[in-house]
Amino acid sequence: MKYVPLGNTGLKVSELCFGTMTFGGEGCDFDTAGAIYNRCRDIGINFFDCANVYVGGESERILGRLIKDERDTLVITTKLGMGAGIDATGPGYSRTHIMHHVEQSLRRLGTDHIDIYFLHRFHEQPPLDDVMRALDDLVRQGKVRYPAASNFAAWQIAKANGIAHANGWSPFRCIQPMYNLLKRQAEVELLPMSESEGVGVISYSPLAGGILSGKYGKKNLEVDGRLKESEAYRKRYANHSNFDVAKSLAKIAEQYGCHVVSLAVAWVAAHPGITAPIIGARNLDQLEPALKSLDINMTRELHEQVSALSPRPGLATDREEERA
Repeated sequence: MKYVPLGNTGLKVSELCFGTMTFGGEGCDFDTAGAIYNRCRDIGINFFDCANVYVGGESERILGRLIKDERDTLVITTKLGMGAGIDATGPGYSRTHIMHHVEQSLRRLGTDHIDIYFLHRFHEQPPLDDVMRALDDLVRQGKVRYPAASNFAAWQIAKANGIAHANGWSPFRCIQPMYNLLKRQAEVELLPMSESEGVGVISYSPLAGGILSGKYGKKNLEVDGRLKESEAYRKRYANHSNFDVAKSLAKIAEQYGCHVVSLAVAWVAAHPGITAPIIGARNLDQLEPALKSLDINMTRELHEQVSALSPRPGLATDREEERA
């Protein structure tokens, strides 16, 4: 396992981050979560991602129990602000909401600080000035090390960080965008911005909701998995052209003698703007191919071969003649 800088935070994190969204749900009870966690630690992963809404807070509780004996050797993230939350305070980032939810997450995680604290999505209200001030107060109190943003557009991050820098407050130091072979919008502005400004990037959904896992290669939508269970995932990925990409990726993986999951994760990790892809699993069998991504020799030829399977997004300026 290699350890890489998380932007300009000074932290060194493993080149893979494990996402704990399955802990406590999807058939992943405490014992299964513990086996997954131990395997991650055995291979050298020191970076774990969570959120307050995962399984109604149970994912944080399980992660907290697992990390208690080695908390200081790990980098732990969690989030607030998605959906209606897990109590009556509702969504949004009012000062009351932020202060309440950080205390609840700290309690469930059994820790006195959160290394990376994400706003889970952008909200129009309250104004970003109030939000960034509240996050800075948490940093000054020692409850949060670094504020971060998930599912934000580049302009929203730039605006927030401009406000923070103008007032001497803590800016966003890490972002968490969706990024995979089927969803490449992050290449247009988010990843170039992060490289330019020294912002860490831990991207999620490297398998595109399971489409790139190999199980859809010879089947249709009538299968088990998130595409069947979730309307959001169907809206995001259930375009039949995506299944053609999945089949082609599986053929390349077969050509190179690797698992298609390993190849999909390795392709994401190869982008110079990505600090660490977030991998996930419901059990050890699902985990292993993602870990094997570390063994992929992502040559320029292989990267270009995989990249050619899906459309490259246009430049932010639409001046395609200036593309390098």
